[in-house]
Amino acid sequence: MPSAVRALRGATTCDVDDPAQITERTVALLEEMFARNGVDHDHLISILFTTTPDLVSTFPATAARTIGLGDVPLLCAQEIPVPGSMSMCIRVMAHLETDRARSELHHVYLEHAVSLRDDLPS
Repeated sequence: MPSAVRALRGATTCDVDDPAQITERTVALLEEMFARNGVDHDHLISILFTTTPDLVSTFPATAARTIGLGDVPLLCAQEIPVPGSMSMCIRVMAHLETDRARSELHHVYLEHAVSLRDDLPS
């Protein structure tokens, strides 16, 4: 299969709105997404982060820069506050070049975010 642009999804949660915890959880999520999918730095095109309105103490993109992603285009946005939706949540959509079929990508959900996608294998 020729190389294609694909989107890799992931999410995690925090217990508190704290820059250290947002950084820790963002880094853990990105590292797990990349490890499970064999993603190398050069495969990355861009990464979009969203946070729920209760996480405002730092940007997840700042956390991504701590692991060498400063040259990858990064964007943060806020999730829409849907009543009853998960709180304290960081979501990620990474765009990458890969030879893998869409069905071969392993999306990653950590912490309380595992309940967001119970249709996906662990």
